[in-house]
Amino acid sequence: MQNRLVRTLLLPACAFAGGLVAQLASGSAASAAPGAESPYFAISQLGRVVAQIENDYVDPVDRKRLVEGAIKGMVAELDPHSSYMNAADYALFNGDTGGQFGGVGLEVDLRGDAITVVAPIESSPAARAGIVSGDKIVAIDGKPALATSLDKLVRTMRGTPGTHVLLAVRREGQREPLSFDLVREIVHVTSVVGKRLAGDIAYICIKQFQDKTHDELLRAIAAIRAEAKAPIAGVVLDMRGNPGGLVDQAAAVADEFLSAGAIYSTRHRGILIDEVGSRSGGALSDVPVVVLVNQWSASASELVGGALQDNRRALVVGERTFGKGSVQSIIDLPGGEGMRLTTARYYTPSGHAIQADGLHPDITVESGAPANRALPQLREGDLDGALAGEGAARNASGSAVRYSGDAGAGDLPDAKNVPRDPAAGGDVVLRVGYVTLRDRLAGHGPLVR
Repeated sequence: MQNRLVRTLLLPACAFAGGLVAQLASGSAASAAPGAESPYFAISQLGRVVAQIENDYVDPVDRKRLVEGAIKGMVAELDPHSSYMNAADYALFNGDTGGQFGGVGLEVDLRGDAITVVAPIESSPAARAGIVSGDKIVAIDGKPALATSLDKLVRTMRGTPGTHVLLAVRREGQREPLSFDLVREIVHVTSVVGKRLAGDIAYICIKQFQDKTHDELLRAIAAIRAEAKAPIAGVVLDMRGNPGGLVDQAAAVADEFLSAGAIYSTRHRGILIDEVGSRSGGALSDVPVVVLVNQWSASASELVGGALQDNRRALVVGERTFGKGSVQSIIDLPGGEGMRLTTARYYTPSGHAIQADGLHPDITVESGAPANRALPQLREGDLDGALAGEGAARNASGSAVRYSGDAGAGDLPDAKNVPRDPAAGGDVVLRVGYVTLRDRLAGHGPLVR
């Protein structure tokens, strides 16, 4: 899933185009800088290439396709998170933030040289059919999955409810690919799941930050409070596998856990451009909190975790996070198209740059069997073209808890199967977080270092 953070306005294209024509006509462009140093050389070079292709390519070509490809390549060259979206891709993107779409219900990503299932959406056609995290999609409707871009692959899996799509997947331990004939339906993505645990501890899992996440959080809190007369004593906030999303929703969620202090700040080319603070009266601002993260916790989830950690409102338990600390502005373009452009870096309240470093847990839960992980180790700094980090990486100062077992720190949470008493469950990260919170609620040491 990719990160949608802020929306910006696009200046009218005619203003730039008109200025360009006027300068070229007056000859001022030629005198501004010779040859390739001119700001207009690249534009004229693009025109020459398009004309050459149109005149001499072996088959007739579609000019719109040429120009669209050039724009996509230009934006994609910047970093892994900037992208140009045509009308179809932009509609798909907006459907993601809205929380529902027609499809089979799979979150996928390109991991190395394979299209890998990050997680099936609960109760979706894919989940009911038995597709699991770590499955690698090798074909869709008989066509090799890697023969197309990730965006096109996702668009192929989506479609009109009631229609079929055939997926072939490879699964670790299986010699032959598995085949799944799925029927598309409207997939509703609930971003927040809540449950009351033993000891009146609330378990809240946030899967991603979309349009209604803050509202869903408040409803989940209300439902947990309604389950029993006893008040909520503490919260386990699970953001493992959360890829991020809308920054305004992330800030609103963080605000519910804070009564004062900063949430995050952003800088553009080294200059502070925004600083967001919390307000008093948060729904969970007076209870202890433990935050669960893993290597796939990214962007907006790192923002929330960093805000609670730096304000000493929560202990962070799990693995060092993904390290995606850049802000993408979503820019509307004519014709229903859009662009996602990296415009700033964000920082935690202490000034820690998340980019290419991530959050470092207070209690690090290390896997004793990395070979059993469903997904390979990969973080922001491993991506081609990723923005460099700023300054020295923050040293990991938390205590390390080593274990061996089936549930690794890199595993994704299964919110619907969380046991009432996680201390006896098989999810080791959840167990460590829950027991830590339970013991400290009982007075065995301070909640935050």
